[in-house]
Amino acid sequence: MDAQQVLALFDRKIRQEPRVGADSGTVVEREPGIVRVVSASDGWHGIAWCDLDGLDADAVIAAQIQRFGQLGQPWEWKHYSYDRPADLPERLLAAGFEPDPAEGLLFAELADLSLDVTLPAGTSLHEVTDAAGVDLVVAVHDEVFGGDHSRIGKDLTARLADRPDSIAAAVVMAGDRPICAGRVEFHGGAGFASLWGGGTVADWRGRGVFRALVAHRAALAAAAGYRFLQVDASADSRPILRRLGFQQLATTTPFVRNP
Repeated sequence: MDAQQVLALFDRKIRQEPRVGADSGTVVEREPGIVRVVSASDGWHGIAWCDLDGLDADAVIAAQIQRFGQLGQPWEWKHYSYDRPADLPERLLAAGFEPDPAEGLLFAELADLSLDVTLPAGTSLHEVTDAAGVDLVVAVHDEVFGGDHSRIGKDLTARLADRPDSIAAAVVMAGDRPICAGRVEFHGGAGFASLWGGGTVADWRGRGVFRALVAHRAALAAAAGYRFLQVDASADSRPILRRLGFQQLATTTPFVRNP
């Protein structure tokens, strides 16, 4: 895998061309050096792509603060380690943003992944197709990551109803207990699918559940004809993903600003 070519393609096809549903109320706004996403209601608001090289970076940052300030909602400047200028993180901090933990930006060519993975005994994997399944996804995320993930549940419900070809989700069960859940998003026509939300409850970690769920979602992407799979991975997930065949090409850091 050529890292520079993959990152350039990812920037052009995913970051600069965010996919939004025609009826979702979400809009993509552009200005020199910036692509931002402004969502309806409680969806994601933020900067999807930037290249401020040669621009007055502080003035551009101030303009985004003013634009998103009109919404009265938290929003995110998603920074990639290769974004320009190199001191952009310091400028965002000076402008009042709070950084979330950095994650690894990993990619794999689906044809190269090792997908011969089985679930441990006593567990079963279920596709999410209805409200009950969505509730299980949210329950796992709340337990694993803490906080309230009902917004993810609302988005998943809407997309399964309105754009089912854009997303899939699955839950691993141990008896009647949900122990692992995750989603895969399909970026139609871009060649990339992406993994989101994969997490396993504490007492089931280290038994291959997460690995099996990654392999399942990767198989869905491969069957749908995608070439690349991308994931923002925590320090806990990165070793597992590397063993499956992923490579880390950069890091990402969400810089968050509250109203």
